[in-house]
Amino acid sequence: MAAVITAAADGSSLSNPGPTGWAWYVDDTCWAAGGWAHGTNNMGELMAVLDLLRQTESRGAEDLLVLCDSQYVINSVTKWSPGWKRRGWRKADGQPVQNLELLQGIDAAMTGRRVRFEWVKGHAGHELNEAADLRARAAATAFQRGAPVDSGPGFDGAGRTPAASPMTGPSPRPEPEATLFDEPPAPDDVEHVLRLERSLLEDAVRSDRDAAGALLHPDFVEVGRSGRIWTRGRTLASLAPLAGPTDLELLGADRLADDVLLLRWRASDATGETLRSSVWQRTPHGWQQRYHQATPVGGSEAPRRLP
Repeated sequence: MAAVITAAADGSSLSNPGPTGWAWYVDDTCWAAGGWAHGTNNMGELMAVLDLLRQTESRGAEDLLVLCDSQYVINSVTKWSPGWKRRGWRKADGQPVQNLELLQGIDAAMTGRRVRFEWVKGHAGHELNEAADLRARAAATAFQRGAPVDSGPGFDGAGRTPAASPMTGPSPRPEPEATLFDEPPAPDDVEHVLRLERSLLEDAVRSDRDAAGALLHPDFVEVGRSGRIWTRGRTLASLAPLAGPTDLELLGADRLADDVLLLRWRASDATGETLRSSVWQRTPHGWQQRYHQATPVGGSEAPRRLP
C-alpha cells in the first residue's frame, strides 16, 4: 500500500476581498503559509492547495489526501474542471472561469498524481483544519498590518525566505467571488434552481456558512414556521445540519420575471410536513434565494429550520 500524505489546506480573507492568507498543514514541522495584500477567500483556498501540490511534487509516488473546508475548491478541482477545460476554460454559460491561473496551476500540478480531496467542517475542532486556518489568518493579518509573514518550514523542513515564495509577490487582481453552485447552470432554469433549493438541505452546505451565504441574496428574508421573520444574517448564524432526512416534493414553479422564479414545494421529515415557497433571483453571482416562507401542515409547529 502506498504511503499517504495527509494535509489540511485553508484560506482566509479579511473583508473578502482584502488582505488574504493561505496555509497548508501536515504537522508542526511541516507546513507553509503566505498570501497577498489584496485577494479573496477563494484565492487563498486555491493557493493553499496549489502550493501543497508543488511542494510535494518530489513525493509524487505517495498518495496525497487534501482536507478542505471549502466545497468551492473541491467541486472546482474534482467536478467542474474537466468541463471547463473542454470549453477552453469557460463555464457552461460561456463566461470565463474565475481564478483561472490558480485553477490551471492546480490542474497541471495534479497530472500524474494520486490526489484525493475530503471535505471537513471548518471551525469545528478538526486538528489539522484548525492549524491551517490559524496560519492562514495569521498571514492575512500580517499583510493587513504590513508585517513580515511567517512562511513556515515548508514540506522538506528547510524553510524559505519570503522573497523566494510566490505568495509574497505582487497581488493577483482579485476576481468576484465564485459561488459554490456557480457551475454548471442547467439548461432549464427551474431544474437548476431546484437543485440549489435541495442543496440548502444538505449537511455540507448547512455546515459551511460561506457555502450557504453564496446561495442567499443580500436582501434575503424568511417567514418561518412560527411566523417569525428571519434576516439573512440571523439565518446564517442559526443554520446547522438537519436532525434527519428531508424529502422535497416540487408542487409548482412560476417565472415571475426573466430573472425571478417562484418555487412551491412540500417538505416532509420525521416531524411532519410543511408547505414552502421560495423566490429565487438571478444575480451576477448566480441564482440566489431572496425570499422563503414555510407553513406547517396538520398543526405541526416543531421549530426546525430548513432554514
